[in-house]
Amino acid sequence: MPQVPQTFDAVAVRTWCGLALEALGRAREEIDAINVYPVADGDTGTNLYLTVESAAAAVEAVFAGHEAAATAEGAGAAGGSDVSLADAIRAMAHGALIGARGNSGTILAQLLRGMAQVLAAEGEAAHTDGRGLCLALRNAADSARGAVAHPVEGTVLTVASAAAEAACGAEGDCGTVALAAHEGAGTALTATTGQLAVLRHAGVVDAGGRGLVAVLAALVETFTGEAPRPFASATPHEPVEGAVPGTTGVPGPAGTPDAAADAGADGSRAAGPDAPDGHGADATAACGDAAAETGHPAFEVIYLLEAEDSAVERLRDRLDGLGDSLVVVGGDGLWNVHVHVDDAGAAVEAGVEAGRPHRIRITHFGLGDAHTGAGTGRPPRERAQRAVVAVVPGEGLAGLYTEAGATTVLARPGEPPASGELVEAVRRAHAREVVLLPNDADLRHTAAAAAEQARAEGVRVALIPTRSAVQGIAALAVHEPERRFDEDVVAMTSAAGATRYAEVAVAERQSWTMAGICQAGDVLGLIDGDVAVIGADVTATAETVLDRMLAAGGEMVTLVLGDEAPETIAAHLESRVRESYLAVDTVVYRGGRQGALLLIGVE
Repeated sequence: MPQVPQTFDAVAVRTWCGLALEALGRAREEIDAINVYPVADGDTGTNLYLTVESAAAAVEAVFAGHEAAATAEGAGAAGGSDVSLADAIRAMAHGALIGARGNSGTILAQLLRGMAQVLAAEGEAAHTDGRGLCLALRNAADSARGAVAHPVEGTVLTVASAAAEAACGAEGDCGTVALAAHEGAGTALTATTGQLAVLRHAGVVDAGGRGLVAVLAALVETFTGEAPRPFASATPHEPVEGAVPGTTGVPGPAGTPDAAADAGADGSRAAGPDAPDGHGADATAACGDAAAETGHPAFEVIYLLEAEDSAVERLRDRLDGLGDSLVVVGGDGLWNVHVHVDDAGAAVEAGVEAGRPHRIRITHFGLGDAHTGAGTGRPPRERAQRAVVAVVPGEGLAGLYTEAGATTVLARPGEPPASGELVEAVRRAHAREVVLLPNDADLRHTAAAAAEQARAEGVRVALIPTRSAVQGIAALAVHEPERRFDEDVVAMTSAAGATRYAEVAVAERQSWTMAGICQAGDVLGLIDGDVAVIGADVTATAETVLDRMLAAGGEMVTLVLGDEAPETIAAHLESRVRESYLAVDTVVYRGGRQGALLLIGVE
């Protein structure tokens, strides 16, 4: 079992961020599907993912800053260990605040801020214990409840309070306290179905609460190294007639993040936002229509606000009179404002009167996003019918993809793009239909969140789960914008799936692998993501990898050379294919600074 922290320190905060992001990535689709309160807009899981993604990025920036400073002073990368608990938890809370999306994301940001208020109060203390974690969770629940204008039971607030109560009733280390909080939250989550009529009608639990349970499960895993068992209701709630189809709303084996992930080994699903037709699961459609009929406010308005505390108090009163679902979180001069209103302009004007609003986001329920800003006075540019957006690992491949008509996002070594960058690329593509190629298995959840955002803006998006740039090349080769969208996506998915992929890279440190123990400096040959060959020579290792791949057959070999690859490797491998594998063609591309020395694709 890997080493896990026994106390809550900066490293634990960093680990928690990463695990929470993974957990929400797995559960995102499920949470979106059960999102019926306060508005059935099917985006709670996506909003929570984006909020935690921003929090994780802020924490990573703090560690990167310390490591850079330590390197400059000659102390090496160990400088990251000098990050204090206060620095890390403040960064997590601030990142969540500036990146908060939606009602639940805004409340989660305040939960993290409440924790930070307690944990950062200890100054430069390196860590806290179980008692400190308990107090932090208690303050988090109280702070979140205080940030909501009209708290409602049966929501994430109820789940947070139950988690805090259970945590403070436990005695022991951080792992014990975190597990108690998770168990308390899970029990409260199951009960939410009976606390709100809209949840009972749909037969689901509260979506925001479900997301918080996932975040707390990640906290347990941070301290124990193992994810806690999911909760199942002994008497599952049955939806009433006319309820949302296809959801039980009760955490359990069929409704857990792992079950969602297992729906397809490659992360694809038979239905849902990533299905080839580009449409998300429509589980909230019936409730959405019902919400429209009840006269719910038409707009969601979110913005960051720089303002004094006294001005924010007046703003709360003003916005409370304009609409509902009012949540104002933050402090120290920076606030995140969330409200549902019929008059979006009045909500923004109230912010202007209070201070300086920015990052204004207005969403018309059912019609996607309306990004505010001054108009250009020019007619909008006509959208293309279809586009391909692809993540590529090097400048050379970016040029290749661009020549083929794709809009690219450059992923530099060690710097994977965030979902916001992918959404911006979709906007640049300016098309009604978009095929998204992440070209990296680790980007699956990021790309899925980006696809969901783009769909909310009215773009039809299909996510093809390509795990390597060579699979993306294969998909792009059969792309035909003139045929029907579904047919094009199926053809591209088939071509990508029929392409085995490999890479040759140099190990940075000693590590256990599927092929044995490697040392720093060893040459690694990875086939379909797993280390299959450990060698000392780049060309010899690449040849072994290629032979293993072609042993299962193939018609085309694609080689993508990184800048650091030996000059003769392409000629050597081409010769090997000609001499040993009849009727197999080879094509070579220059990838530039792509991280790996060599990418190999076999179709």
